[in-house]
Amino acid sequence: MHGILSDGIEVNVPVHEAWELYGTLKITHVTHTFDKIEVVKGTTVFSSCEEKYTKIDDAKMTKEAEVISGGYLDLGFTLYRTRFEIIKTGKNSCITKTRIEYDVNEEDVANFTYVSILSMISMMKDVAIYLIANTKS
Repeated sequence: MHGILSDGIEVNVPVHEAWELYGTLKITHVTHTFDKIEVVKGTTVFSSCEEKYTKIDDAKMTKEAEVISGGYLDLGFTLYRTRFEIIKTGKNSCITKTRIEYDVNEEDVANFTYVSILSMISMMKDVAIYLIANTKS
Protein backbone atom coordinates (compact mmCIF):
# COMPACT_ATOMS: atom_id res chain seq x y z
CA MET A 1 0.00 0.00 0.00
CA HIS A 2 1.28 3.45 -0.92
CA GLY A 3 0.36 6.59 0.99
CA ILE A 4 1.14 10.29 1.17
CA LEU A 5 0.46 12.84 3.90
CA SER A 6 1.26 16.53 3.48
CA ASP A 7 0.70 19.87 5.15
CA GLY A 8 2.20 23.34 5.24
CA ILE A 9 2.24 26.56 7.21
CA GLU A 10 2.82 30.16 6.21
CA VAL A 11 5.78 31.89 7.81
CA ASN A 12 6.33 35.64 7.66
CA VAL A 13 10.05 35.57 6.88
CA PRO A 14 11.90 35.81 3.56
CA VAL A 15 12.20 32.48 1.76
CA HIS A 16 16.01 32.55 1.80
CA GLU A 17 16.07 32.82 5.60
CA ALA A 18 13.76 29.83 5.97
CA TRP A 19 15.85 27.77 3.55
CA GLU A 20 19.06 28.80 5.32
CA LEU A 21 17.73 26.86 8.31
CA TYR A 22 15.79 24.02 6.63
CA GLY A 23 18.51 23.33 4.08
CA THR A 24 21.09 22.52 6.75
CA LEU A 25 21.44 20.57 9.97
CA LYS A 26 20.98 23.84 11.91
CA ILE A 27 17.30 22.95 12.07
CA THR A 28 18.10 20.28 14.69
CA HIS A 29 19.16 22.98 17.16
CA VAL A 30 15.89 24.94 17.16
CA THR A 31 13.22 22.27 17.61
CA HIS A 32 12.31 20.15 20.60
CA THR A 33 10.06 17.77 18.67
CA PHE A 34 12.52 14.87 18.64
CA ASP A 35 14.27 13.46 21.69
CA LYS A 36 17.66 12.90 20.15
CA ILE A 37 19.34 13.66 16.85
CA GLU A 38 22.88 12.49 16.16
CA VAL A 39 24.93 13.01 13.04
CA VAL A 40 26.93 9.92 12.10
CA LYS A 41 28.76 10.19 8.75
CA GLY A 42 26.00 12.28 7.21
CA THR A 43 23.23 10.07 8.55
CA THR A 44 20.69 11.24 11.10
CA VAL A 45 19.53 8.95 13.91
CA PHE A 46 16.09 9.68 15.42
CA SER A 47 15.82 7.52 18.57
CA SER A 48 15.16 4.03 17.22
CA CYS A 49 15.35 4.67 13.50
CA GLU A 50 18.08 5.83 11.19
CA GLU A 51 17.48 8.26 8.33
CA LYS A 52 19.66 9.27 5.42
CA TYR A 53 19.35 12.52 3.49
CA THR A 54 18.78 11.50 -0.10
CA LYS A 55 18.21 14.91 -1.67
CA ILE A 56 19.07 18.50 -0.81
CA ASP A 57 18.26 20.87 -3.66
CA ASP A 58 19.15 24.50 -2.97
CA ALA A 59 17.60 25.73 -6.23
CA LYS A 60 14.20 24.11 -5.56
CA MET A 61 14.56 24.49 -1.78
CA THR A 62 13.68 20.87 -1.07
CA LYS A 63 15.21 18.36 1.31
CA GLU A 64 14.36 14.65 1.51
CA ALA A 65 15.32 11.89 3.91
CA GLU A 66 14.50 8.17 3.99
CA VAL A 67 14.45 5.75 6.88
CA ILE A 68 17.24 3.25 6.18
CA SER A 69 16.98 1.06 9.30
CA GLY A 70 14.71 0.52 12.28
CA GLY A 71 11.54 2.45 12.97
CA TYR A 72 8.93 2.06 10.25
CA LEU A 73 11.02 -0.52 8.38
CA ASP A 74 10.65 -2.81 11.40
CA LEU A 75 6.86 -2.48 11.03
CA GLY A 76 6.75 -3.78 7.46
CA PHE A 77 7.27 -0.52 5.59
CA THR A 78 9.47 -0.73 2.51
CA LEU A 79 9.67 3.06 2.13
CA TYR A 80 9.31 5.93 4.58
CA ARG A 81 10.41 9.27 3.11
CA THR A 82 10.04 12.78 4.52
CA ARG A 83 10.33 15.94 2.48
CA PHE A 84 10.52 19.62 3.32
CA GLU A 85 9.91 22.29 0.72
CA ILE A 86 10.05 26.06 1.08
CA ILE A 87 7.89 28.11 -1.32
CA LYS A 88 8.14 31.89 -1.72
CA THR A 89 4.79 33.67 -1.36
CA GLY A 90 5.98 37.27 -1.03
CA LYS A 91 8.99 39.45 -0.30
CA ASN A 92 8.89 38.59 3.39
CA SER A 93 6.81 35.43 3.46
CA CYS A 94 6.94 31.79 2.48
CA ILE A 95 5.20 28.49 3.03
CA THR A 96 7.03 25.61 4.65
CA LYS A 97 5.60 22.31 3.46
CA THR A 98 6.23 18.80 4.66
CA ARG A 99 5.31 15.54 3.01
CA ILE A 100 5.52 11.94 4.19
CA GLU A 101 5.50 9.22 1.55
CA TYR A 102 5.39 5.55 2.47
CA ASP A 103 4.93 2.04 1.14
CA VAL A 104 3.90 -0.79 3.43
CA ASN A 105 3.71 -4.53 2.73
CA GLU A 106 0.18 -5.89 2.29
CA GLU A 107 0.56 -8.26 5.26
CA ASP A 108 1.47 -5.28 7.48
CA VAL A 109 -1.05 -2.82 6.02
CA ALA A 110 -2.70 -2.23 9.41
CA ASN A 111 0.52 -0.53 10.54
CA PHE A 112 -0.14 2.43 8.24
CA THR A 113 -2.19 3.86 11.13
CA TYR A 114 1.11 4.61 12.90
CA VAL A 115 2.01 7.16 10.23
CA SER A 116 1.30 10.68 11.43
CA ILE A 117 2.35 14.08 10.19
CA LEU A 118 1.72 15.75 13.55
CA SER A 119 5.35 15.62 14.72
CA MET A 120 6.46 17.25 11.46
CA ILE A 121 3.85 20.00 11.85
CA SER A 122 4.98 20.54 15.44
CA MET A 123 8.56 20.84 14.25
CA MET A 124 7.58 23.34 11.52
CA LYS A 125 5.76 25.45 14.12
CA ASP A 126 8.84 25.43 16.40
CA VAL A 127 11.02 26.46 13.46
CA ALA A 128 8.55 29.19 12.42
CA ILE A 129 8.65 30.70 15.91
CA TYR A 130 12.45 30.63 15.84
CA LEU A 131 12.61 32.16 12.35
CA ILE A 132 10.22 34.99 13.21
CA ALA A 133 12.11 35.78 16.43
CA ASN A 134 15.49 35.71 14.68
CA THR A 135 14.71 37.16 11.26
CA LYS A 136 17.48 39.32 9.80
CA SER A 137 15.22 41.37 7.51
